[in-house]
Amino acid sequence: MSMKAPRGVNDILPPDSLKWQYIRKQAEEVFGQFNYDEIILPIFEHTELFQRGIGETTDIVEKEMYTFEDKGGRSITLRPEGTASVMRSYMEHKIYGQTQPTKYFYYGPMFRYERPQAGRFRQFYQIGVEVLGVDNPAIDAEVIIMGLHLLERLGIKDYQLLINSVGCPECRNDYREALREFFSPNLEQMCPDCQRRYERNPMRILDCKNSDCRGYMEGAPSIIDHLCESCKTDFTKVCSYLEMVNIPYTLDPGLVRGLDYYTKTAFEVKYNKLGAQDTIFGGGRYDGLGREIGGRDVPGIGFAMGVERLIMTIDEQIEEWPIDYDTDLFIISIGEKATEASFRYLYELRKAGLKAAMDYLGRSVKGQMKMADRLNARYSIILGDDELAKDTATIKDMQTGDQVEIKLSNLVTEMNNRVK
Repeated sequence: MSMKAPRGVNDILPPDSLKWQYIRKQAEEVFGQFNYDEIILPIFEHTELFQRGIGETTDIVEKEMYTFEDKGGRSITLRPEGTASVMRSYMEHKIYGQTQPTKYFYYGPMFRYERPQAGRFRQFYQIGVEVLGVDNPAIDAEVIIMGLHLLERLGIKDYQLLINSVGCPECRNDYREALREFFSPNLEQMCPDCQRRYERNPMRILDCKNSDCRGYMEGAPSIIDHLCESCKTDFTKVCSYLEMVNIPYTLDPGLVRGLDYYTKTAFEVKYNKLGAQDTIFGGGRYDGLGREIGGRDVPGIGFAMGVERLIMTIDEQIEEWPIDYDTDLFIISIGEKATEASFRYLYELRKAGLKAAMDYLGRSVKGQMKMADRLNARYSIILGDDELAKDTATIKDMQTGDQVEIKLSNLVTEMNNRVK
């Protein structure tokens, strides 16, 4: 039996796990300011949901899904992304019958079978947001602004916002034909994936990462030139809302995103020092997704950001995370009775909201002091059998070395005052 985790998955150990907690806390606070509520989604869904929702011509469905047959013979897939699951839940529970819009955020692991590399794993974590039930371009701008607000809250700078419109089904038909005409002369030199996409969905060619194929994309038709009046108007409004609040952006006509459900607004936020995997978060509008999965037409827009890439970016940009790794206090017990009493006082101190610890391995006083140092304890409480007999304890400030004796009956109140 192997004692190693499978390739592409990672244990997240302390103190790194505190970074994940910090990011989640900041995200929850930002999303709360924008009136988004959390939705907790299943880890797996029926495979058909992702086949129909994400699109059978995407790399995710063609190559990357973890799909298996359960004991009942049903095809089940570990979720590769969150948007299709959110839309399925919205339809299943008839949330469209409630007052709109519906604003959700989610946090959790996703699964894709691909070559592990920096910032990309087979089990990875995403923070996502979705707004359903409103097609106003202002909400497109709000979603983008909220994501950027979270980056700034996390101390991330020097990112680049790229935006585009991928149009609607009507104006995309002409664009697909223009792409087929453009790629036709060089199609035989392009990769098998692009050759397959040429007939099924030529827009997917623009998402190919093959370096040889990228060379054939120079000068490709821009979808901006093929937008219908409605899509053109909506995109102009999205841009104007961003300009209204001084959000800089770059128009990227080649930005199509990797999922078939996108319509109209598409965007990515990049940090170029991450290398090939430089997208911190991305998303867009998906007004046709509800119908694609067997429901009704519901306008929607959202984004997802990878937690691993957020951490890589923050590590690149700041010297020290604003995380309190310290322990409030450590009880140093001397003697059997004092050790038993320490356990009782530890309970009371923790119940009062303090981060407290004590020794369980029978260490010497010197060993317990070293343990308090390793835990970065702000204070140590020295309690021996003699102190216990006098109903006192000695409080030591671990930074200054100052000590003071207090009554045990005042221990919880005294430590609360000192710590808080």
